Formats: sequence, C-alpha cells, structure tokens
Amino acid sequence: MTPDDLPPEQTGPAAWYGPEMAKRTDWIVPLTPADHAEIVAATKPLVAREADIAAITARDFPLPTLGPRLKAARAELLEGRGFFLLRGLPLSDWSVREAATAYFGIGAHLGNARSQNAKGHVLGHVKDMGLSSTDPNVRIYQTNERQTYHTDSCDVVALLCLKTAKSGGLSTLVSSTTIFNEMRKRRPDLLALLFEPLATDRRGEVPVGMKPWFEIPVFNWHAGHLTAIYQRQYIDSAQRLDGAPRLSPQKIEALNLFDDLTNDPSLNLHMEFKPGDMQFVHNHTLLHDRTGFEDWPEHDKRRHLLRLWLAVPGARPLPPVFAQRYGKVDIGDRGGIIVPGTVSLNAPLEAV
Repeated sequence: MTPDDLPPEQTGPAAWYGPEMAKRTDWIVPLTPADHAEIVAATKPLVAREADIAAITARDFPLPTLGPRLKAARAELLEGRGFFLLRGLPLSDWSVREAATAYFGIGAHLGNARSQNAKGHVLGHVKDMGLSSTDPNVRIYQTNERQTYHTDSCDVVALLCLKTAKSGGLSTLVSSTTIFNEMRKRRPDLLALLFEPLATDRRGEVPVGMKPWFEIPVFNWHAGHLTAIYQRQYIDSAQRLDGAPRLSPQKIEALNLFDDLTNDPSLNLHMEFKPGDMQFVHNHTLLHDRTGFEDWPEHDKRRHLLRLWLAVPGARPLPPVFAQRYGKVDIGDRGGIIVPGTVSLNAPLEAV
C-alpha cells in the first residue's frame, strides 16, 4: 500500500482520546442490588452441583433484567467506544469457584469463550508465576512485568479483578483508531508500511500446519472496517526464528512511532481496578496494557485476575489473513489457541 491508498481518516466514537474519556463515567456500569440478586440466583445452583464452568451457556445462567443491558453494552463494545467496566460483583465472601462461575455466566451473555493457551483454558488466570518474558515460551501475563500495549487473539477480552497488587498493575487502554488517525496526519509513509504483513512470534503455541509465527499486518482495512492486531514484544522476538521475514529499518521506524503514540498520555487512558470490577475490551479497535507491579509477600493477597477471550455474535467481518491466528474468521466462532495436545476446553480454578 502507498500513502495515497490509505483508508480515510476514521471518525466516530471509536476514535477517542484518553484525557477526554477520563472525564466521563458512561463507560462504568454499576451493578445494582437487583443485579446482584439475579447473579447470585443463577450462580448458586451451578456451584451446588459443581457444574463444568467451561460448558456454561447464557441459557444456563438466566439474567432476566441484566441480560438485556449486557446486550446493549455489547453494541457499545462493537460499534462504539470499544470498552466498558461492569462494577461491583459481590466477591467478599465468595470462593474462587463462585466468582468464576458468575463471571463465566455473565461472559456467556456477551459471547462464546475461546481457548487462551495450548492447555485449552477458557478461563485464564492473570497472575505473577515468578516467570520472565525472556523465556521465549512464557507469555507476559504470567509475570509482574509491564505488558505494553497489545491485542489478544479474540473479538473481546474480559478481565475480572479478584485481588489487587501492593502497588502498580494499572489497566490502560488506547484507541488503535486514534493511532491510525495520528499516524495518517504525521507520517502517512510509515503508516502505509503497517498495512503490510509482518511476523509475530507464537511463543511456542503452534497450530497444526502453521509456522512458529503468523504474518498479519498491524492495520487491516476490510469491508469498511479498520482493524488492528499488535504485540510489539512478539514482533521483535519473531526475529529470532529461522525463516521469519526480517524487519526493515523503515518498518522498525513505523513500529516505533506506533509505540510512541500508544504511550502518549494525550492518547491513552489509565484505570485502577477494584475487586469485583469486570472490564470488557474490543480487540479490533483498542489496545490494552498493564503497568508493572509489586505484589504482596503473602500468597493469599497477591494480585489475581480472571480472563475470558470471547468470540462475539454480530462482530465485524475480518479479512481472511486473520485465519492464520484466529483459526478461522467465522463470526461468533473464531479466535483462541488450539494446538497439538489441546485435548479439551476447560476452566481451571487455579493458575497452572
């Protein structure tokens, strides 16, 4: 693509700036006492029979009044600003099974859970496992390091905060649509390079018949939608792999400008999670990050989030090239990680 072929400047609610968004509260959806009662009523019988969390559907988890509100919030995810925070899940006296069951049931009203790793985990645990991202088979969410801005391999990523760190660990978001607009104004020549395929490391999770990396452009223009996919550390680490296309100096310059914009406080938004907060983020229009953190020395107090990857009915069409990472591009049934050895989808109650 040349600068003259770039898509037009993007307008609408997805092209937001962090400082303006920080002044708003419409992205925070507080749960009411009536919502709590519905959630508890749906959770108790499932917990009582130790239901398979990975198999819970929206039909198994009836939410007569909250369910329609979640559908309205889903429309804001897919067509609006691209995120919302559901606040106030009553965790104070809940077990991990109760919290996970409620969370998975709520998520089922928004989409279909996808596998997040080679083990087939549809319920992820974001927790410091004492690992380092210098290990090419470690994913950064298993460490206490800053993640840097990235997307996940699904339509929507969701996080439930169970416990917070001693310090740090803030969640941050930035609009990839806004980054596109800013690059288009400042350096259209570099922006055009990000519409070309580049290699991203799979970090050892390689599906059958695939290479140890995938090659998808950072920005994709398809069916009138601008979609981004990005993880800079894994783009850089793909350069260690034999046969992976090399990054030219010009593409490195383009990636560096992209990173500079993600880290620009005039673009990004920081938020602090509270226990019981559930954040839902549209990967195709937003990038998310987490600041590094210092955890509590006591094991039972340490930062712990649960994560869902969701394929969402009614989501946008994706270009065929996304099948390299998403397996397929069928709306409502795409994304996640399935590799040799993935026996079945499961929802572990502990970080493993």
